[in-house]
Amino acid sequence: MKCNSVCILIVSTFVLVSCSGGGSPVGGDEGTDSGNSCSGSCAGSTSRLTVADVEQVIAQAVSEAEAQGAEATIAVTDRAGNVLSVFRMGDPAGREVVISTSESNPGILPPVDAGLEGIRLPAAGFPTLNLDALAAIAKALTGAYLSSEGNAFSTRTASQIVQDHFNPGESFQPGGPLFGVQFSQLACSDFVRTFDGVGTSPGPHRSPLGLSADPGGFPLYKDGTVVGGVGVLADGIYGIDALITDSDRNLDEMIAYAASFGFAAPRDRRGDQITVEGKTFRFSDVEFDDLQSDPAAAPSFAGLNGAVGALVSVPGYFDGLMRDGTAFGQIESGIASDASNLFGADGAFVFVDASGMPRHPPQAGTDATVLSVDPLSQEEVRVILDSALEVANRARAQIRRPLGSAARVTISVVDTNGEILGMVRSRDAPVFGADVSLQKARTATLFSSPGAATFFTSLPDVRYLSIGDVITPSAPVSFAGYVAAAQEFLEDSAALTNGAIAFSDRAGGNLSRPFYPDGIDGNGPGPFSKPAGQWSPFSTGLQLDLAYNGIVQHVLFASGAGVPDVAAGCAGVALDLNTLTFSNTVTTRQAANGLQIFPGSVPIFRDGELIGGIGVSGDGVDQDDMIAFLGLHNAGATLASGIGNAPPSMRADNLTPQGTRLRFVQCPQAPFRDSDEDNVCGGK
Repeated sequence: MKCNSVCILIVSTFVLVSCSGGGSPVGGDEGTDSGNSCSGSCAGSTSRLTVADVEQVIAQAVSEAEAQGAEATIAVTDRAGNVLSVFRMGDPAGREVVISTSESNPGILPPVDAGLEGIRLPAAGFPTLNLDALAAIAKALTGAYLSSEGNAFSTRTASQIVQDHFNPGESFQPGGPLFGVQFSQLACSDFVRTFDGVGTSPGPHRSPLGLSADPGGFPLYKDGTVVGGVGVLADGIYGIDALITDSDRNLDEMIAYAASFGFAAPRDRRGDQITVEGKTFRFSDVEFDDLQSDPAAAPSFAGLNGAVGALVSVPGYFDGLMRDGTAFGQIESGIASDASNLFGADGAFVFVDASGMPRHPPQAGTDATVLSVDPLSQEEVRVILDSALEVANRARAQIRRPLGSAARVTISVVDTNGEILGMVRSRDAPVFGADVSLQKARTATLFSSPGAATFFTSLPDVRYLSIGDVITPSAPVSFAGYVAAAQEFLEDSAALTNGAIAFSDRAGGNLSRPFYPDGIDGNGPGPFSKPAGQWSPFSTGLQLDLAYNGIVQHVLFASGAGVPDVAAGCAGVALDLNTLTFSNTVTTRQAANGLQIFPGSVPIFRDGELIGGIGVSGDGVDQDDMIAFLGLHNAGATLASGIGNAPPSMRADNLTPQGTRLRFVQCPQAPFRDSDEDNVCGGK
């Protein structure tokens, strides 16, 4: 918990003052609710941030930073992830930033010496490298990517849903519903796009630090639709909020909140109006009345630029020239309607290139030579995606307003090589779900494959880096250790080697928690997790370790170290510490955008043999589970070609490690908007 001034203890975690809208700060309210009628179809060709808008956002942030006596770095992105501006106040040499959960929560969390924890730049031996711009970009992108016309989430919301307990600080509660989502949108992903050095381009674009859980990032709205995000780093710490039973006056959040004036989320779309498992999400601990400045009176950007700070270029993200954002849902954003009629379900949107051609239309599997049955055909992939989207359209959303809205998700299908066989999304699905749905599909497929152990043990060791006068590595972390731990934990020496167990992401996620069963304090960790004391949202275990070297390579590149940028492919990046050079050792796509460890995927089988996986992301995790599981089941029934879910005897819920049964999928009760049907996944 980073308190800039007074931390006000409130009686209840969820008795929060709600504020939103877009306009003038009257009584702590952002203004009108003119956008509240938007429910997924408001975005159009004019729904974009202009240069004048971006200048206003920056100027309002700078005004609040000056009133707070602080120097801030402010980033603005559009909804597709293009970085439209990065503005730094002060001398970069004095803008030290540390990645740390303990320093952001002094006296609450102990130091963790693992993972990304403790990386600090500038450092004595690296005085020209900066993390502040990377942190600000990650925060802005998170606000934009987690939000939609149906929900507005901030980085404070993200902090609440990625920790080891939900809610953070509540003992004997399971992990956050999006546990692990912070390691998505990674620069090493083969799906998210890379800034080409000039202007804006189709997205979704990558994030330098994944999704952020550090308060100080908000979505930006115009007329009820998301047009981008703003992120701020001013306090020198990139962390989390581990205590949500109080109301912080967080410096980063106050400056970012001021920046959002005139572009704030509609009142009834904010996270603090949405519940999951009977708990209300957090959105912001501050109102406009809490600010030291009046955003409406902020000076013009022209008078600030060059006087109190300047636009700064960031390798791989921003060339120093402020630009208009792209219009979401149009070809220029990289996400557009299904103009080619690839799918029959209503409201299908696809990912496109600059010419409007679909990037991932349905295609046949590439793994015929390693299967004893037929690989997925192009038509089977199309029907699976179509069927899952139809389930989503019928499903009642968990995290959207107004109540009764349909679920809005992205759906991905892969083969056993991890190759993308097709992707489709709902019109207003949050952007983060694209990369995550692909991670989920690949993770379920990889863990269910007979070659999982061989894949993991072939990866180069990881050594966590401490950056000071020199780069000091930790002792090696071996991936063979994770395989051995899983085999011991499951009491099965053949686990991950014979393909006998079908893992969903819910099952694999159960094994990736710092307590097993999930949330039971005092118990040991699952085999894919760091133990308590070494675990943090920046040190999750196998998930982070698989991508760690790729993340570090990109951070060094984007912070200005002169290291080449990371290539596409998160798994298998090797680091030579003697020369500080990186190389890719894995060419397959099985984990090319990293692993994911929260629910929403199942493996695809034909006649008892694994042939791929389906992943879904964008709504509540039970909805994601149901859309993947039931969409695949319905497709199999339609096609009668032998495809479908794993045989019940193979599913991971047959396993009871340490006396607790794993879960395979969990479907919502009475989930459909058009019927009162219940137990929709039972017997399938």
